Amino acid sequence: MDDSVIIKTDKLTKRFHVGTGEFTALHGITLSFGKGEFAGLVGPSGSGKTTLLNIIGTLDYPSEGSVEVIGQSVSGLTNKQAAHLRNYNIGFIFQTYNLLPVYSVYENVEFALLLQNRTAGVRRKAVMEALDWVGLTDKQNSKPSQLSGGECQRVAIARAMVKRPLLVLADEPSANLDAKNSHNIVQTMKRLNKELNTTFIFATHDEKVMQYLDRIITLKDGTVESDKLILNTEI
Repeated sequence: MDDSVIIKTDKLTKRFHVGTGEFTALHGITLSFGKGEFAGLVGPSGSGKTTLLNIIGTLDYPSEGSVEVIGQSVSGLTNKQAAHLRNYNIGFIFQTYNLLPVYSVYENVEFALLLQNRTAGVRRKAVMEALDWVGLTDKQNSKPSQLSGGECQRVAIARAMVKRPLLVLADEPSANLDAKNSHNIVQTMKRLNKELNTTFIFATHDEKVMQYLDRIITLKDGTVESDKLILNTEI
């Protein structure tokens, strides 16, 4: 794979068993993503966005075709190898935040580094830097229940970015936020994309997110309907 290309899918097909039959969620998807892209998979519910995002994130495997992520074939990875790739190179941001309620903001962000067995000093520096990126250093000792929805999502961004991954996958990150918080969240991710050259790929049908994207890939019934580069001045 070209060094500038970190994701490549070739004729990717994904089928799920439903009862006694099968449902094909993705039909022969061929795409590539380069370093530093800020791209979105858009389309209605059931179009295949989340399925494609999960396979790129090594949370699932293709039924047919090939997927390479950061130089590794997803189909050839064991569960342990896939977990290692995620732990070191891929950050995830979900619409429901997925924060650990009994842990503080600091501990939620630190968790990603504990999986890497980093030393306490390295963890401390990285966590405080990540919290500074999202403007939450003053909330480091708060629990998720003490935060607003927008603040919880900023913690989720810090947790995804603290290990400085090459790739961040965001699945409907603005779905539970109002308009103002949606814009703030996406602006934060856009800024980190530019500053750290991290590739961001969204699954979304939110117009508020789409206006910040540099590339929009429209999915319909598990196929690529269009793939457009956007001249984008938003930040």
